[in-house]
Amino acid sequence: MTDLWILLAVGALIALIVLAIYNGIIARMNSVERAWANVITEERQKNKIIPTLEGLVDQYKLHESSVLKDITALRSALQELSSDNVDTAQLAAAEAKSSALMKGLNVVVENYPELKASEVFNNLMREVAEQQENVGAAIRIFNQNVEDFNNGIEQFPNSLINSMLNKKDKLNVFRDEEAESGFDYKPNFS
Repeated sequence: MTDLWILLAVGALIALIVLAIYNGIIARMNSVERAWANVITEERQKNKIIPTLEGLVDQYKLHESSVLKDITALRSALQELSSDNVDTAQLAAAEAKSSALMKGLNVVVENYPELKASEVFNNLMREVAEQQENVGAAIRIFNQNVEDFNNGIEQFPNSLINSMLNKKDKLNVFRDEEAESGFDYKPNFS
């Protein structure tokens, strides 16, 4: 009778451990999804600024059509982002367009000194830069959550529970190909 109680206690302990690991994997996945939604939110915040920036650029009747095209392309890229689907490639495209826009606007300011005197333009540029910093912070948080999730499904005994019950796949972190191309050093990940 005592042996039966010991077996039941060990069985219950194993079941609790399996349940805790299973729930931990689910919690990590939910954290990744929330972090991705935060990245999308920060990107969309930039989208709220862009119509004002477009109006201001149009108001000054800039002849820099490439800047207006960049703003329109960025708005389209931001609208394509979906909080339902973790698509780091779409985010990378939006980030590339955002960087190109910032470079283009800096050139416009250099070519049109009267814009420098515009307090509205300067405030908008500061707000866009701040939003860009917020996006960077959200991406760092997303990547940390992806790392935690991947560790949670790859480390033993979690990997065993995941392969039997959760069947979650490893997620990709957000990578910026343009930024990576600026480094001579390439780590040998395998």
